Amino acid sequence: MNNVYITDHVREDLSIEKKILGEHYSETSHDDIEVLLVWRNQITPDVIDRYPRLRGMVRFGVGYENFDLQYAKEKGIYVCNNPDYGTDEVSDTAITMIMNIARGVTRYDYRARSYRDTWQANVNPAIKRNSSTVVGFVGAGRIGGSTILKANAMNFQTVFFDPYKERGHEKLLSSSRVESLDELLAMSDIVSIHSPLTEETTGMVDEEFISKMKEGASLVNTGRGKILKHTDVIYDALHSGHLANAALDVMPDEPPKDDKLIKAWGNREEWLDGRLLINPHTAFYSEQSFLELRQKAARTALMIAQGKRPHNIVNGL
Repeated sequence: MNNVYITDHVREDLSIEKKILGEHYSETSHDDIEVLLVWRNQITPDVIDRYPRLRGMVRFGVGYENFDLQYAKEKGIYVCNNPDYGTDEVSDTAITMIMNIARGVTRYDYRARSYRDTWQANVNPAIKRNSSTVVGFVGAGRIGGSTILKANAMNFQTVFFDPYKERGHEKLLSSSRVESLDELLAMSDIVSIHSPLTEETTGMVDEEFISKMKEGASLVNTGRGKILKHTDVIYDALHSGHLANAALDVMPDEPPKDDKLIKAWGNREEWLDGRLLINPHTAFYSEQSFLELRQKAARTALMIAQGKRPHNIVNGL
């Protein structure tokens, strides 16, 4: 059979995928491949055309911007993502970043290293009660919605903007819906990004976006890195004080380029004052979620290999 090929993977050990795919797994790329399992490789028309019998492609993760969706659709080839493996992990990271900003935990840690003559008196006067803090969510799907529920449990005031969610979704989340992004930015003390990467959202967090945020508000992004136009946007806003804090799990370029934000962060420049937190795109990970990611992606690929209609089709077939 040998009709499923894994183009790239984060691990050398493929025992999980091999066990699920069985006789459909192929060690090598060849003309009879019908399904591709993809981690980060760019799947362009040239790649697709290498496989004359290709019927489907499955992304190990949630995002699918590395696929040419339209070309695959024209060729009648399924493109599937894997959206439901790490919802808790990403939303847990987002709420942790939100709580860290709200309570100033790592910022206190950063400052306390220099205290010698005073201690408990060194409070951050900008910190408010959770119940007096508005957290605005851009996107209220699986992960955004999960984070909203966790923020509600922490007694934050929550609002969201998501024109693609059905009316009444706000009641399910016990949250408030706003009708425009501008309205959300103007009222939120912390803005948390949970949007997919689309033509509409690419570069959405730009200078204008930041300027519409409240003076002294904070930004959390556990969504997609390229939603941020450029790291200079964060650098300039933190440097001016318009942004109080930024917490980023994802970056426009990964690994990030050695630009002025990354240099300031890496050098622990004093003006940052512990206000910038960067994780290396690891919000998705736990031992359990990574196992689930691999299993679910392989099972979707197996469905295509067996001639079945797969789950999570993202290119409109």
